[in-house]
Amino acid sequence: MLDPRLYRVAFVPVLLALLVAAFSLQDRPRPIGTTLNPEAFDGIRAQDTLDALARRFPTSRRPGSAADERLAGDIAAQLRKTVPGTVEEHRFRGETIDGERDLVDVVATRPGMPGPGLVVVAHRDAAGTSAKAELSATAALLELARVAADGRLRRTITFISTSGGSGGFAGAREEARRLQGRADAVLVLGDVASANTRRPFVVGVSNDLGQAPIQLQRTVQAAVRAEVGSDAGAPRALTQWLRMAVPVTISEQGPFLRAGQPAVLLSASGERPPAAGAPLRDGRMTRFGRAALRVLYGLDNFRDYAARPRDDLVLRGKVLPGWSVRLLVGTLLLPPLLMGVDALARLRRRREPLGAWGVWALAGSVPFLMACLFAVLLAAIGLISVAPGAPVPPAALALGTGSVIAFVAILLIFALGWLVARPALLHAAGAARPTRRSPTSDQPGGVVAVGLTTLVVAGALWLGNPYAAALVIPAVHIWPWALTPDLRLPRWASLAIVVFALFPLALVGLVDARAFGMGPVRGAWFWTVLVAGGHIPIGSWVLWSFVWGCAVGACLLALRRRRPRDDDPDEVTVRGPVSYAGPGSLGGTPSGLRR
Repeated sequence: MLDPRLYRVAFVPVLLALLVAAFSLQDRPRPIGTTLNPEAFDGIRAQDTLDALARRFPTSRRPGSAADERLAGDIAAQLRKTVPGTVEEHRFRGETIDGERDLVDVVATRPGMPGPGLVVVAHRDAAGTSAKAELSATAALLELARVAADGRLRRTITFISTSGGSGGFAGAREEARRLQGRADAVLVLGDVASANTRRPFVVGVSNDLGQAPIQLQRTVQAAVRAEVGSDAGAPRALTQWLRMAVPVTISEQGPFLRAGQPAVLLSASGERPPAAGAPLRDGRMTRFGRAALRVLYGLDNFRDYAARPRDDLVLRGKVLPGWSVRLLVGTLLLPPLLMGVDALARLRRRREPLGAWGVWALAGSVPFLMACLFAVLLAAIGLISVAPGAPVPPAALALGTGSVIAFVAILLIFALGWLVARPALLHAAGAARPTRRSPTSDQPGGVVAVGLTTLVVAGALWLGNPYAAALVIPAVHIWPWALTPDLRLPRWASLAIVVFALFPLALVGLVDARAFGMGPVRGAWFWTVLVAGGHIPIGSWVLWSFVWGCAVGACLLALRRRRPRDDDPDEVTVRGPVSYAGPGSLGGTPSGLRR
């Protein structure tokens, strides 16, 4: 059924794409440095500010609460005293970890030279109580504002205190929308004082395809190395690939990057927020605060940067451009495409029921589509109360009775889709029992239908995100060979190969679980909330539903395989020598023709 020769020939463009990718590698841009000493950041004064804020707001600072409102007024008052410019309070309504709330962002702007300005962001709310470590970002922001008031920074610089950073990022999304033009850089401050550190200290992951500009990331990493005295940590190429394939982050640089702003997070606890009640360490705010000031000094004296987020990949000290990745992934789809079209033509000549098998392959996605759609409906009518349009840190996700009931209801809808909707669709389409032409064919129509459906979905993913399409590359290459009747594999081997091809998808879950600090239960609810709240667009979860539906179909085909017995006849039997062409071809005269 499959032609290995055609498969090998189709790999010629892949080799050419690899050659192009090798020549497209570039050197990483140098970090932006400065000769100014960042000792103007007074860590003792910043620590005193943090202690004073913690005494005035000792317990809860939930987004939109009365304490959050009072803290916003306190910050606005301090900024009015120190920043020689305008201080505004942006009031709006946004989705938070407590549902829809009235929120306030405090924005202080110190005018400077014309051109793109610098932006410093810190959120002040927290999901837990006594979250002093999370409040350290606000104290560092106030100290940086005092330093900026002395005139050493020439560019326009804006300081933003947001609400909603504990989950949903309503404040950051609002300010990303309000920013006029592209900023020179957006520096998001996270935890800068806790005793427990977690690398990487510099995070450039986006909520959309791409990541923070590499030069900006390297600039902040170099500043951390200079002031903190240790390496900031950088994600490996595989981690970058997986994070861009499924772009989700639980820190505030994500909304700014999604809006096209060059943003990066600086945090001692990495991407995750610090735990409520996390202990502090003396001197840590000084070191991280001076690292932030060193970044601002370097960018202030550099040419207009204002680089947009890029989908480039850092690979062993080199930069692989995003267009090269797209080319390589696209060419990797060609071999299974040509082989699938050839197999389709062969089966059409054999009058296989390809239409019925196509419906059968697509029907596997029905339960996934129904579950996703039901989750969106639950959020729309308020039965999933916490479903903002942006990620929520797993620690802030409340797994109460309502969440458990909603999740169980979604699972029941999935079961209903598999047990009722899928068979009904197959019966209505006349595809409930696609016939096979021979007992040894092992359902070749199903193999081609699943393979081509997966290939079409991978092509659709490739148009929007080549990194996501690459996750399906092993499946589109391996599944046809694991399921074809040309290879006499036992059921268990075929099923094992089919499941192994899904390893990249499992790896995405493992990498995100490690980055976000979540187990299987919270992880399942985390992704459910992302679908329900709309962070994962409809088109994305529809395509991924097709992928998982095809995976189910491939597993079913593997389980239905029948290994041919030794007494099964071969399809082609050669009688006599290859040169035999009929009576008389081997010499002599047939007896019936003798006279």
